[in-house]
Amino acid sequence: MTSTPIDTTPYESPEWHPAFEEYCETIFELAEDDLDVIQARIADRLNISRPAVSEMIRRMQAEGLVEEGRGTITLTPKGHSLAETVVRRHRLAECFLTEILGLSWAEAHQEAGKWEHIISPAVEKAMIRVLEQPTTCPHGNPIPGSGYEPPEMVALETLDVGREFTVQRIPEELEFQPGMLEFLEEARVTPGSTGKVTARSPDGTFTLDVEGGPVGLSDYATSRILVSAAPAA
Repeated sequence: MTSTPIDTTPYESPEWHPAFEEYCETIFELAEDDLDVIQARIADRLNISRPAVSEMIRRMQAEGLVEEGRGTITLTPKGHSLAETVVRRHRLAECFLTEILGLSWAEAHQEAGKWEHIISPAVEKAMIRVLEQPTTCPHGNPIPGSGYEPPEMVALETLDVGREFTVQRIPEELEFQPGMLEFLEEARVTPGSTGKVTARSPDGTFTLDVEGGPVGLSDYATSRILVSAAPAA
């Protein structure tokens, strides 16, 4: 997809330590997936101890990047701007690594986690030009500043047997599940792929026909994968 030029106006701030960037990115992505942003979720996502998260949140509050009330953490305007920059660069890097360099989803996700901290504004603009103004990453997640306009989407788990769909988005939450990106890419459960629900088991497992091949997905995955549903017959 293409759109209006991505706004890459550099965030006017001193250089931030990668830890601050990673925390802002994590808070942004948890909120993007409609999850309550609490310290326990940050600790789980980053695979670090809760005391370490608590200490970092205190430091981020002192820097004016986050606010915390009743246990819920939100980004300040300064923190949100920093988060958008990091998330944009991560998702652009994933596009570049998959489309230009031919890396797999999982490889690109890991490498983009390194690239996001070192991409300069000049390199960012060059990547946007080479990639022809992408609006989403390879997993369908919006690139901040790209003017992305989401289609109507529902969770895959809401569809009845026989309903056809087009995959739109694999939320960040699934990207952090070990082996999930590899499985979904191999099974062609990727944005733009079409499929049909062929069976639902009592335990919540879905059987799908995706691009002509059978795929089984747990309720954990189907409750998070977003699709555009074809009109009911």
